[in-house]
Amino acid sequence: MKKLIFATALLLLIGAAGCTPKATETLTVSRLSYTGQDTLFEGEIDPATHYRNPILAGFYPDPSICRKGEDYFLVCSSFAYWPAIPIFHSRDLVHWQSLGHVIDRPSQLTLKEGLRLSGGIYAPAITYNPHTELFYLITTDVDGIGNFVVTTPDPRTTPWSDPIPLPKVGGIDPSLFFDEDGRGYLVHNDAPAAEPQWDGHRAIWLHEFDGATCTTVGERRLILDGGIDPATKPVWIEGPHLYKIEGRYYLMAAEGGTSVNHSEVILSAERPEGPYTAAPHNPILTQRDLSENRPNKITSVGHADLIETPDGAWYVLFLGCRPYESNHYHTGRESFLLPVTWSEGYPTILPRGEAVPIVVEKRDLQPAGEPLTGNFRWQTDFAEGLASRFLMVRTPQSAFYTTDRHGLHITPTDRLITNKTNPAFVGIRQQHTAFETEIELLYNPSEGAFGGLCCFQNEAHHLLFGLTRSQGMPQLIVQRVAQGEKELLVAVPLDERMVRKPITLRLIGNGAWITLQAEADRATFEPITELYASFLSTESAGGFTGVVIGPYAATAL
Repeated sequence: MKKLIFATALLLLIGAAGCTPKATETLTVSRLSYTGQDTLFEGEIDPATHYRNPILAGFYPDPSICRKGEDYFLVCSSFAYWPAIPIFHSRDLVHWQSLGHVIDRPSQLTLKEGLRLSGGIYAPAITYNPHTELFYLITTDVDGIGNFVVTTPDPRTTPWSDPIPLPKVGGIDPSLFFDEDGRGYLVHNDAPAAEPQWDGHRAIWLHEFDGATCTTVGERRLILDGGIDPATKPVWIEGPHLYKIEGRYYLMAAEGGTSVNHSEVILSAERPEGPYTAAPHNPILTQRDLSENRPNKITSVGHADLIETPDGAWYVLFLGCRPYESNHYHTGRESFLLPVTWSEGYPTILPRGEAVPIVVEKRDLQPAGEPLTGNFRWQTDFAEGLASRFLMVRTPQSAFYTTDRHGLHITPTDRLITNKTNPAFVGIRQQHTAFETEIELLYNPSEGAFGGLCCFQNEAHHLLFGLTRSQGMPQLIVQRVAQGEKELLVAVPLDERMVRKPITLRLIGNGAWITLQAEADRATFEPITELYASFLSTESAGGFTGVVIGPYAATAL
């Protein structure tokens, strides 16, 4: 069902006959705001003793964590977005402060034009090695250089190194572990040793790793073939991590694919190379066996990483999704946190059949930093540049934007957002099912050009709301792109005087429904259109990302 409501008296008259004024060369955005309004985050909690899940709301998938002393560091996947690999710091596992991105220099890595949006950087894993006093981040550039590692002595103060490729490591999802004796190990997902026996048949491999030279040593070893029970033909054993806990080695990995059948399993052994024995109560985390109609439904949980606190408590970070209906969500895969209990030598995250809690008790919380979950409001005037929340699609091919005390200035380019290129677009993640985002802009478009808001899931699924000029006349338009097909939903003629003054655009989301509003010359907001936008969901559009929203300018629609 699609519903369109057109304003009957929007932005007054066409008027202002005469010569068309000279078009403005740049789109200037003087303000952007975002407000979360999820019912999930309503209600009072004591921020000193309780926290809400997810701890990182919105498109922050595949969390990996490490600790040095009392400092925790967390990284997430970024795929084809730039800068790549967001990194955060915390002292309590709940409140996270952005440290920017691990890959933020084109000289480190270029996510090239033509790269699919769900390509690029997969599943980074972060580790601290006390023997070298270095932090290591290992990940996969799936459409580029493959598996590589970067290092830094301190993620808070020192840029990460250039990538060091690992040519002997195939597949995806590498992770590093450094033993008490200083020896390093690398585990990763790859094809099995022989021909795959079923669709999704994968394996986990082990390499020795030299932390001083960042190279693998010797031949790789197969340590898990297929999954915890090959007789059931499990699919996509991946996202492995290796730990040593009370003298035993633990291999934890995801199984079942990253959608609703996702789960986490664990095995243990006396040596890093195995043989490994599966925990008797696997999977230790899943939501696939719960009722579809449960309240506050969280699905697709898995891809987890364990962490021990300085006082010996254990927690786990993992990804999950919050559908608004069926398996439709715009917020992507998010990062969740839960305590871990141990029994008979194995951890339990959630007992079978228990739902992921949205409010969790935890001691010694230290509320600090910018909000990344809950119903926060965030605003920028760009006077201090682009905040670390902002993303671009692929590595910039040119300097298409500047910032100053007047705002963000974007020069329209011919790199259209419908193509696998680097469009003149900067956006922030949609972090709530119910939200509002608003920009104030000044833009006098040239013929056929566009400047305004883009609600972007991928090149074939997005929504444009902004200004263009057709047959010499300025217009406020709404254009939907679904399954790669463009559809002009609204085209409202504007008075020429209106494109000489700031215009405010507002986008209101509530599940699949999006309402678009505009304000000109301090007039009251008027509805332009309301539409059912499930085409923006990952379920409809495919891929691994969530919706990213922000200003976009191009020389053509």
